[in-house]
Amino acid sequence: MTGHGEGIAENERVSVRCEVRTVNHRFLKVSVRTNESNHGLDSRVEEIARERLSRGAVHLDVRVDRKSAHGAYSLDLEALRRYREQLEKFCDRIHLTTSVGIEALLQLPGVAAENVAEKFDIDRDWAPVEKATREALDRLQAMREREGAAMAADLLANAAVIRREAQGVKQLAPRVSEKYRDRLLERVRQFLSGEGVEIEPAHIVRETALFAERADVSEELVRLDSHLDQFADVVGEPAAGRKLDFVIQEMFRETNTIGSKANDADIARHVIEMKTAIERMREMVQNVE
Repeated sequence: MTGHGEGIAENERVSVRCEVRTVNHRFLKVSVRTNESNHGLDSRVEEIARERLSRGAVHLDVRVDRKSAHGAYSLDLEALRRYREQLEKFCDRIHLTTSVGIEALLQLPGVAAENVAEKFDIDRDWAPVEKATREALDRLQAMREREGAAMAADLLANAAVIRREAQGVKQLAPRVSEKYRDRLLERVRQFLSGEGVEIEPAHIVRETALFAERADVSEELVRLDSHLDQFADVVGEPAAGRKLDFVIQEMFRETNTIGSKANDADIARHVIEMKTAIERMREMVQNVE
């Protein structure tokens, strides 16, 4: 499932910003990018993500900014002295009486230098990293839950389509044997017309009974109905993506068998609608955690 989240935290040494994005993926794939990768930060952040998520391609970007040490700036007095001497000589040479102010000197390169921040220490600075990461994942999950609610409604709507079309198959199924018997009688009559041969009713009955047994889809309809009930129950469960995927495979299996066994044009139209709905569900479920 797609989603996005950000988290910010800090302590007296560092400030941390974590951004997490997810896109659809059948399995869980986590990638972490940080600017402190030499300290083992990537693996710790990835571990948190794997605790919270079970599916999707997850991209985490963790930015650690080190704060300056106490006494943020220091003056290079030697550089300041040299700048002043050179400027005074230059002013004398061009007969300039204006004195050089300290404000101008402080802005010259190398006079005032920012102190180097303390090095990142993963043990001392882990707390704000963890807080920012968990905050980003919380916001990601909230977004994914909203998307999941919309997807659940769509999945259940497609399941209702399958159930409706299956009811149509159930109503048509008893007529399949009757239509086969009528076609069989008509073909036999055409074949034997003018031959003076009588048709044994028992033969027609036996052949019709064999066809009815082969074309019976009542068991498949019962199993399909059971799968639909199971699907409705699983939709509300957390991390149900793989289970839903399995149930949909079973629904497709039963629907495919119904179409091949019934061998009827009217039933085939219902089967096509069922397969279309199942395919839509299959695509959506690939994105469900």
